[in-house]
Amino acid sequence: MSTATGQWYRPRTEAVRRALRATPDETAARDLLFLETWEIHAPGDIASTLRAGQIRRANPLLAEEIRAELRSSLMPPVCSRPQ
Repeated sequence: MSTATGQWYRPRTEAVRRALRATPDETAARDLLFLETWEIHAPGDIASTLRAGQIRRANPLLAEEIRAELRSSLMPPVCSRPQ
């Protein structure tokens, strides 16, 4: 992982860890980490919501894997959001 994504942004789910291993592009890696963080705790601002929606549409299977993993773990509950 690059210093730009750094240790503060370590993935919490195995789904994102797998996706990051297959993602050579740093911008795409940041998007994946953003999506995971957003699924854990969605900020209320429209820009974040739109960004997360765009990433989810580009990666629907990954988004579902993240939500399923978060639901089954001890992490805080994931809110159900429209796709």
